[in-house]
Amino acid sequence: MILNLDTVPHFYKNYVKQIEETDLLQALRISGHRALELVHSVPEEMADLRYAPEKWSIRELLCHMLDAERIFAYRALRFARLDKTPLAGWDENAYAPQANAAGRSLQKITVEMAHLRSATIDLFESFTPEMLTRKGTANNNELSVIALGFIIAGHETHHCQVLKDRYLNKK
Repeated sequence: MILNLDTVPHFYKNYVKQIEETDLLQALRISGHRALELVHSVPEEMADLRYAPEKWSIRELLCHMLDAERIFAYRALRFARLDKTPLAGWDENAYAPQANAAGRSLQKITVEMAHLRSATIDLFESFTPEMLTRKGTANNNELSVIALGFIIAGHETHHCQVLKDRYLNKK
């Protein structure tokens, strides 16, 4: 099943446009692999680096990526199960200080990223083609299950690019 970009809310289109793969499971596998490869290259002593004052540290950025994947996957689960309850948005800036990023090593976060992506892929593999077309409302936006999968991969890809461009180029 191919995602129609016209069905993706404007806010998420830039994430989804970063994904070249048309197969959702392949997109999740490849983006996850690339992210883990990148994070493995970051030395632990850089974990608290911020590219500017008031910006997240590398650890906080990675924890944000974990939070976002969990939230998007939860939304996909609800919509796939025909739950029509409108879901609230979330404030990533309010979540970040509560993620205990400073109490987690990059190694631990990397392991968590691998486990989470594996679980996310398992979830999306369990959906039938019909389930992937199901829709629901989150943060006042209509989203399909398949769109949420591509948003997960695209959001991760976006933040990996931020990590490369704004954090790791400061070495």
